[in-house]
Amino acid sequence: MLEARIVKRRRPFAVEVELRLERGGRLGLFGASGAGKSTVLSCIAGLEQPDEGEVRFGGQRLYPPNLPLHRRPLAYLTQNDLLFPHLTVGENVCFGLGNGDREAAQAWVGELSERLGLAALWNERAREVSGGQARRVALARMLARRPPLVLLDEPFGALDLPTLNDLADAILQWQRKLGFTMVAVDHRAEILGRLCEQGAVIESGHIIQQGAWPDLVRSPATELTARLLGA
Repeated sequence: MLEARIVKRRRPFAVEVELRLERGGRLGLFGASGAGKSTVLSCIAGLEQPDEGEVRFGGQRLYPPNLPLHRRPLAYLTQNDLLFPHLTVGENVCFGLGNGDREAAQAWVGELSERLGLAALWNERAREVSGGQARRVALARMLARRPPLVLLDEPFGALDLPTLNDLADAILQWQRKLGFTMVAVDHRAEILGRLCEQGAVIESGHIIQQGAWPDLVRSPATELTARLLGA
């Protein structure tokens, strides 16, 4: 279970949220740009430190104190790919893999590579691939360690619709296979509705509505949320 109580003071308002998500659950954080969605994700990931609160996952305390990034049982796909440009696609995907069962790891990386169409690019430098290809590399690298918790921050950016649909399908396919818990942030309701079964609406740093995604769409709590949902 993911349990988070986060207070992060910033301008023009403080972000104050509480989240509980069962193991294997999929939660979408929805709201206008600047509402505090990415701040919540960043605090869970450990890139930012809350001013108050507590974050736990699977019985492990992530904060306080702030657990070092390399010890956090999670993977975080940000809006930027953050690939190592001088490394090959394959080296990027396998970066950070431990010295466990090499045969199993090789088979899993092979599955990721095949599903995401990376085999032909495997020995290319990351700086030489296109934007859509780089997003596929970043997704494969994120999943290579089989993380129990996955955080997605605007994961599809300006990707074209076919690529977006393919990557969303791939994430859901592997979520079902691995059973990881997932928290996704996006300002586009159609993406979160596709990825997540549960939703939480954030306005000015506070969760104003939470529940099954279809219920949020059917009965938005505020006029702003209704406009954002296109209701």
